[in-house]
Amino acid sequence: MKNKINLQEIKIGVVGLGYVGLPLAIAFSSKFETIGFDINNNRICNLKSGIDNTCEVDQEEINNAIDIKFTNDILDIEDCNFYIITVPTPIDVVKRPDLSALISASEAIGKILNKNDYVVYESTVYPGATEEICIPILENASGLKINKDFYCGYSPERINPGDKNLRIKDIRKITSGSNVSALENIDNVYKHIITAGTYQAQSIKVAEAAKVIENTQRDLNIALINELAIIFNKLDIDTHSVLNAAKTKWNFLDFKPGLVGGHCIGVDPYYLTHKSQEVGYSPEIILSGRKLNDNMSKYVANQIIKKLIKKSTIINSSKILVLGLTFKENCPDLRNSKVFDLIDELVEYGCAVEAYDPWITINDIKKECNFKLIEKLKPLFYDAVIVAVGHDQFKEMTCDKVKTMIKSNGLIYDIKNTFENELDVERL
Repeated sequence: MKNKINLQEIKIGVVGLGYVGLPLAIAFSSKFETIGFDINNNRICNLKSGIDNTCEVDQEEINNAIDIKFTNDILDIEDCNFYIITVPTPIDVVKRPDLSALISASEAIGKILNKNDYVVYESTVYPGATEEICIPILENASGLKINKDFYCGYSPERINPGDKNLRIKDIRKITSGSNVSALENIDNVYKHIITAGTYQAQSIKVAEAAKVIENTQRDLNIALINELAIIFNKLDIDTHSVLNAAKTKWNFLDFKPGLVGGHCIGVDPYYLTHKSQEVGYSPEIILSGRKLNDNMSKYVANQIIKKLIKKSTIINSSKILVLGLTFKENCPDLRNSKVFDLIDELVEYGCAVEAYDPWITINDIKKECNFKLIEKLKPLFYDAVIVAVGHDQFKEMTCDKVKTMIKSNGLIYDIKNTFENELDVERL
């Protein structure tokens, strides 16, 4: 193989130390000298003290990481020769890809890029973004040429936030490169930390597309189940009972209804549809699934209001407690959480909403929000309690504890089916 990389000389620079970047940097530090860079000075200060506010890596793991440094000074990573970019790629207010962080990171790395360096992107993008946007930025900022002076690759992140059992090393890694030797070298570096193995994609575009369809497929499957839940509600059939019966067939896909948010499933389909529309095709199924899932917060709010009205509750003076604000269970990630949309809908009806989430603090949410974040639960106080997120703490709390919080004619609405088999609990 031409230009075989010398693993003894590898020095890793991880750009972006969020949910993806930090665990990746910690993993690489067990094999290579690693420097983690982030523009957020508070984040760097916390990490130097062994504190990870994302809760992906515990203090012991950070403190035991021998060959790692954290910095917010880009010049501290200019001696690295294998850069991995893991910055956020969200959508804007009109659901278009927001590549501003990716562009800024590429410009910053381009200015310190040296001959024979490698740059690998892990951020989710649409097919073609690495080669059409990122690599030209690297070339312009560095004065170097791709595959002549430096090399590039794409290896999509597959981390599952909040999952303490399935870690980076346990998830098979897709790798790709700007040419054959780049692919082999990039793959070889990742193999040192991924015990589950790697898969070499045919091209960078294939790797980008593989990542974006993983979450698009999941989004569509959940959209189907959400639509079924709406239908079964009209037919007065319990959705979860139907799903429990259906999944006894060996090839039935076991998805559950719910609010679809977060930085992946609720975002990635828009990256694919954006690129699709650029080349003249307007996706129908993907956008229909997105529309349905985006509207589920409104649907759930309407269902709750209807059930309260049936209980003769005065809506504009009702008190509602929402249990859980994060986009998924057992993590502090609030990005694109549809629970906020649910609360907005309830407030529009005139409800007074309070929220409780053991994973976050008032500093984690905007102070001007239209609900009160509480630290202590109140007995016999609420007209309705909505279990919006299935945190383990709520499961351990038990439904009996939740019942002590509602008034005598109160409602418990369990979006996540946290309290399965409880007969007097309403479900999606």
